[in-house]
This record gives sequence, C-alpha cells and structure tokens, in this order.
Amino acid sequence: MVEILPTVTGVKIKVHAKPRASRDAIGGEYNGALEVSVTAPPAEGKANAAIIKLLAKKLGVSKSSVEIIGGQSSREKWIAADGVSVDEARKALGT
Repeated sequence: MVEILPTVTGVKIKVHAKPRASRDAIGGEYNGALEVSVTAPPAEGKANAAIIKLLAKKLGVSKSSVEIIGGQSSREKWIAADGVSVDEARKALGT
C-alpha cells in the first residue's frame, strides 16, 4: 500500500519518480511508494517540477501547496501536499 501519512496541514506521500518516461502519469504502487512517471529529464530540477505539477493537478490543489520535502535528487521522494486529507489523496490518486 502506498504510504500516505497525515500532517498538520495536509498529507505526506512517498513517491517513486520515473523521469524521461513516454508520458506523464500516476502509476500504481512501487515498493510502498506511488509511482509517478514524467517526461521531463532529471537535470536542473525539471523532473521535480513536473512531479509537483502533476500531483497538484491530480490532488486538485495549487502547485504552491505541493513541495518535495525529502529526496530532491533521488528517485525515492517524500512529497507534502497541503489542503487535502489522507482519504481525499487516496481517492484522487487511485490508491
């Protein structure tokens, strides 16, 4: 099961990033993390920006409400999203 934990202002989501994919998409679970594929390359933070944009759209919040709080340069990341509950996040992300 994908790790989605409550925080004071929203949720914290464990993510497995797949840069340079054929399309931007939210996949299923990958070792307890949400698999997020983006077409952007990992260089210069482009993949991170694409992940934030995709997750914000799926969760129905602004991009400024979503941030990477761990694993900036790793495939395994922790993402914080403000303004959503664990149940809302699970429903929006299909987990």
